[in-house]
Amino acid sequence: MRYYTVGFVGLNLAPLTYHSDEKLLKFQLVYVSLRGKNTLACVLDECEKPSFKTLEIVQILPFGLTHIQQEIFNFVRYYYLGDIGGTLGLFEFDNDCAALGKDSFINVPNLSQLQQKAYEFLNSHNMALLFGDTGSGKSEIYIKMIADVLNSGKQALFLMPEISLTPQMQTRLEYYFGDAVAVWHSKVTPKRKNEILNGIKSSNIRLIAGARSALFLPLWHLGLIVVDEEHDDSYKNHSRPHYNARDLSLVVGQKCDIKVVLGSATPSLTTYEKLPSFRLKQTFFNTQKTYIFDKSQTGLSKIIKDEISKSLSKNKQIIVCLPTRANYRFLQCKECGETIKCPFCSVGMSYYKKQNVLKCQYCEYKTPVINRCEKCGSQVIQAQKIGTSELIEQLQQTFANARISKFDRDEITTQNKLKKALKEFNDGKIDILVGTQMLSKGHDYHNVDLAVIMGIDEMLNYADFRAREKTLALVKQVSGRAGRKGQGRAIIQTYHDDFFNDYLDNYDEFIKNELVFRDGLYPPYCRMLRILITHKNDAIASKMVMDLVDKISKFKLDFEIIGYGKCAIELMANKFRYEILIRSSSHRPLIQIAKISQNEFVDCDIDPINFS
Repeated sequence: MRYYTVGFVGLNLAPLTYHSDEKLLKFQLVYVSLRGKNTLACVLDECEKPSFKTLEIVQILPFGLTHIQQEIFNFVRYYYLGDIGGTLGLFEFDNDCAALGKDSFINVPNLSQLQQKAYEFLNSHNMALLFGDTGSGKSEIYIKMIADVLNSGKQALFLMPEISLTPQMQTRLEYYFGDAVAVWHSKVTPKRKNEILNGIKSSNIRLIAGARSALFLPLWHLGLIVVDEEHDDSYKNHSRPHYNARDLSLVVGQKCDIKVVLGSATPSLTTYEKLPSFRLKQTFFNTQKTYIFDKSQTGLSKIIKDEISKSLSKNKQIIVCLPTRANYRFLQCKECGETIKCPFCSVGMSYYKKQNVLKCQYCEYKTPVINRCEKCGSQVIQAQKIGTSELIEQLQQTFANARISKFDRDEITTQNKLKKALKEFNDGKIDILVGTQMLSKGHDYHNVDLAVIMGIDEMLNYADFRAREKTLALVKQVSGRAGRKGQGRAIIQTYHDDFFNDYLDNYDEFIKNELVFRDGLYPPYCRMLRILITHKNDAIASKMVMDLVDKISKFKLDFEIIGYGKCAIELMANKFRYEILIRSSSHRPLIQIAKISQNEFVDCDIDPINFS
């Protein structure tokens, strides 16, 4: 009789001990009886016979975690403090795939001289950054490298930050690699997921393109990981465990000897500082970009109207980026200034005119529009901070003959809607596409000659050490959608035109100056830990923070408590929120602190990107 501790896939439960007559391998999958039900579990280790009675393992499955998945599991458990069940729940499981034969994908892009240099540079490094301007041909280099890997008898993984990128990239990859390509993300149906897993197992599918979850597929013969738009925050998992798929890709590359290429037109400062990079400044098209700065409040100004009219008169298309959804961000009393807030979150509720409701963007609570201020009783309620829905109404009134469509998370709720919207825009059936940051996600719009970017001053002034980096990246990415072929214009509605004027065409200089500002204070020169405390009782949450600060302060470790107190959003989903921010020159003290801090009321995030 042999005894094994097992972890339960997807369940936040402590490991339990079971027995079997068979010799089992570590990380092998089994079914065990838990509360009377057969439950999928993973063998963690063989152990001594316990003093208590154990149940027999019900079924032994002929597979487990791949060697790559094992490395990911161990790192997520150690670095991101993932619980066993939750971490196991990230993975897809399947049998070992068939031995891969060499392919002969010879239909690959012809690279320019500079692209060829970039290709050779990336091949000479196991991990590297391709720092290429929008339209410089990064995708062609990726495709050439993927073809090399597939032709050598290995698999490739192409990561994208969001599924909004997948339709166009899928078409491009299928042109070169046909049925060897599969797309993987959260919206893929269970039936299609099974087909993809079977395709991987049979080796018919050799290239996976997808969002961060694709990193957890059972790829036994992985030879290359490409992380496109590596700067994007969507690679960070906002629920436990708080892994970053970009950083996890680098760990996999290092531990499993897999080539990793990160690419971006606006690389994160951390990536730029820590990886060897190739600067690709060329562009395939003779693009001439003009920047127009509009010093006015967020909204449809005369400058914006005039420039849209010019584009429409030339049968050109326009994209308008506004970070705010709904008609307005919030409603405010004109007499006392009180904002109508969500009763469960300390944020103003967004106003949706068509449904005549107020909606919280955090907890989804909805209520009919309130016409009287609950604080002073005034009936003078005004809407503040225009959103995409209201902007579309104003555009429709101004440009009655224009075909206008919305591209945000309120509108694009399914993958089919996403594909339809992009196809209609690329087919010229939409003149003006209004959306949020989704518009920046790497789409190619060849008839767009005007990009309008609104509402960015609030982002620039946000209390976040990455505010300048994130805002400049967004503006560069959106403005880069205009003039992909020929002349393009970008209107930037801002009172900080000096900042954008200095750096929009010189991201290299921005990186240089920003690194000086961060030296000794922020990543990439140190690591950070955010400890988030949430509780339904404010007094208990506050006491927990003070007790934790007192406990942490006694540690003889190399770290600094930056600050602590209420979060920027101090109430969310009816729970009070406090935070402690800590930095250190090494990750080790942060992990030790996180280990003794984390519980059901305390969530620890290593390398945080969200400070709201």
